[in-house]
Amino acid sequence: MYIAFAQRTNYSVVRSSSVGLSNLLVIFWFVLIMATSSIRALVVDDFEPFRRFVCSTLEQIPDLQVIGEALDGLEAVQKAQELKPDLILLDIGLPNLDGLEAAKRIHQVAPDARIMFLTQNRDKDVVQAALRNGARGYVLKTDAESELLTAVAGVLGGETFVSSGIKRDDSGETENT
Repeated sequence: MYIAFAQRTNYSVVRSSSVGLSNLLVIFWFVLIMATSSIRALVVDDFEPFRRFVCSTLEQIPDLQVIGEALDGLEAVQKAQELKPDLILLDIGLPNLDGLEAAKRIHQVAPDARIMFLTQNRDKDVVQAALRNGARGYVLKTDAESELLTAVAGVLGGETFVSSGIKRDDSGETENT
């Protein structure tokens, strides 16, 4: 497993630079990082099959428990306030309240929660807005199968993860692809 850490503007970025990253090694890394605490996660997506995929993938992580699920942005804010999760995996294109606005509200009611976006949106302005507003991770749904565990490990380890599907220019800024 090879994970590169690079300074990008004012945040660190964790990137997987190998295809076929071993989930076993990522899980081992989790055990080392989180050996003394249990992680509580909230999964927010309006598409039930993708929510199931995320929850089943997260089940591979020792000491991580999915404590709730939400279908829209308003429900995400309410559940974040009620459950106080450590990690929130959040879509951007949500009904009733989009993910960016939900994240702002979640920071007010659950300021210690780490927010990671799982989305189809690759627009550079949206990626930058998400990171500027405190998101610790940004994973494209098309990259989730190979990058979700690595992204969660990075975010829980204090790093910011940006999906490999998000193109960057030489200055570290995201570009539209």
